[in-house]
Amino acid sequence: MPTLRFVGRPFEGFERALQRQMDSFAESVDVDVSFERDHRPLPEIHDELIETGAIADGTYDLFLCLSDWLPMLANAGYLTPLDDHLTTDSPEGWPTGWAKSLRGLMEYDGTAYGVPYHDGPEIFHYREDLFENVDEQRAFRDAYGRPLTVPRTWDEFLEVAEFFTRPEDDLWGTVVAAKPDGHNDVYDFLIQLWSRGGQLLDENGAPAFDSPEGRAALSYYHDLIHEHEVVPPESIEMESVEAGQFYADGGAAMMWNWSGFGAMAEAPDSAVFGRTNYGLIPRADSPQGEHTSLTVCYGLTVPRGSEHADLAYEFIRHAASPANDKITTVEGASGTRFSTWRDPDILRENTFYSMLEEINTGPVNTLPRIPAYTELNEILNEMVEQAVVERSSSVETALSEASKRAAERLD
Repeated sequence: MPTLRFVGRPFEGFERALQRQMDSFAESVDVDVSFERDHRPLPEIHDELIETGAIADGTYDLFLCLSDWLPMLANAGYLTPLDDHLTTDSPEGWPTGWAKSLRGLMEYDGTAYGVPYHDGPEIFHYREDLFENVDEQRAFRDAYGRPLTVPRTWDEFLEVAEFFTRPEDDLWGTVVAAKPDGHNDVYDFLIQLWSRGGQLLDENGAPAFDSPEGRAALSYYHDLIHEHEVVPPESIEMESVEAGQFYADGGAAMMWNWSGFGAMAEAPDSAVFGRTNYGLIPRADSPQGEHTSLTVCYGLTVPRGSEHADLAYEFIRHAASPANDKITTVEGASGTRFSTWRDPDILRENTFYSMLEEINTGPVNTLPRIPAYTELNEILNEMVEQAVVERSSSVETALSEASKRAAERLD
């Protein structure tokens, strides 16, 4: 009896959905098949499987791959190309049932290596009940001389965050996931950079983030935590799921984070059930400032070395069906098909899905599709760690050193 061995990050939404999808797959195929799941933290996957190439040593048949890593893995030959399968035995509705932006995140150099399974993008989450409270509105106007409104700029965001920061009431203005795991700490910096009109790389692929916009971006992130103190101190130890849960537990008035964490906020047992709403991420109050978002994707891939590559693809095709993509969403992750985003049942339970199609078919930002991105990401991770978490370097020094290291790596 073949056993399909899976590896991916831990997250209850993934784990519940995959269990249901694996159970239904085992019942639907002609062969007896079993599954083994290995859920590891992202840094462990990166250090032990990605950097070493061990992902392709035959241990695993299915890998829930973060799109940041896919160009490097594909370029190194660690993933199985899926074009032939997608041509001869494609998932229902392929390719038009998915946004082009998401399909592109699972491709490298014109070849598809995965099928989208879970999607962002990042959006703004806020406590609608707090913003609409008459007493809060009156107190905010008295304090700041303007109405309490959902912030459109980072200056407005800071004022609102300061107003709602009440540690004695277990309420903070916002929450961030600054844990140096190469995930949200880097993405938070990029959101701050892009929303100020800055660039990560220039048109020639050279580092461009050691700039006035980059200094403003990293300084703002640092100051939210250490100067203005509008986030809980434990934010420097939080990863994205923990930050999303903190908001769902009623600990913060606002956050920018992955749209999928709206499912946590809208769960019936959430402390903010029925009290949260969504909007655009703030921008810099400058001519260059713009509302921006970032999307990454987790996709199901088949590592090279798998002894059951064809059967593994059959599971990917199964998990990508309309019914199973909906299950991904129902169980707390975030499905990737248009059919799920438009589903009336999903929209009733998770109102943030009304934004996903617009964001993913618009000018959403993605990370550079270059094999060296995994190394660039680690450089950015260490930059944020030094300037924001450890505070061992100034913002200016951390940016300058990171830019020099990135230029040497990308040269």
